[in-house]
Amino acid sequence: MEIVNELSQTAFGKILSSGAVVNFFLVILGSVLGLLFKKGIPERIQQTLMTGMAFCVLYIGVTGLFEDGANILIIIACFALGSLLGELIDLDKRINTLGALIEKKVNKSGKHGKIAEGFVAATLLFCVGAMTIVGSIDSGINGDNSTLYSKSIIDCVAAVALTSSMGIGVIFAAASTLVIEGGLTLLADVISPILTDYIIAQMSVIGSLLIIALALNMLKITKIKVMNFVPAILLPLLLYIF
Repeated sequence: MEIVNELSQTAFGKILSSGAVVNFFLVILGSVLGLLFKKGIPERIQQTLMTGMAFCVLYIGVTGLFEDGANILIIIACFALGSLLGELIDLDKRINTLGALIEKKVNKSGKHGKIAEGFVAATLLFCVGAMTIVGSIDSGINGDNSTLYSKSIIDCVAAVALTSSMGIGVIFAAASTLVIEGGLTLLADVISPILTDYIIAQMSVIGSLLIIALALNMLKITKIKVMNFVPAILLPLLLYIF
């Protein structure tokens, strides 16, 4: 029991000193500022902001596609297997159910969907990029939080814009950011030998494609269940191992 307590305290201390905590609070700060701005913005302006943010998200996704070492065959295989796994688990439905439950607590109007929409969009935007992976690994192994600090500032600005157009659901993505970055920080020693530049390139391209799909949904061009494709991001690791 004493060993378990020591390990838990060490893990807690490692996360507490990591950039993941800073990212968590800056996403909350950005979301709060976005909510304050949203109150004074007419509906039609909010729609325009939503479209503008969608174009920015699209740009982020497109620029992330051009990674050196990306292998189209691996990416196709990961998408095929990842989408199958995602559909079997139905992550999209589970996340939207979680959003509906949260909305019942914070919104008495009875209208559901907005919180889940903002939560899913922000989680994908904040958590599937290469900066999340590389920054968390650097934090866990070297104690270097510079990448996560830079990412935190970017996410804070994005949270302001995203919350002003999509609402309060964005703020709950702060928890997703803390869990994913904190988890990667703790696992850094284990997974760092596997996370070569080649593997990171595949994961980054897959994540960028999901961000593009998110942007198309935000523009109301498509209704893609993006969360059901998220398992594809992890599959390059498994393909490397086996």
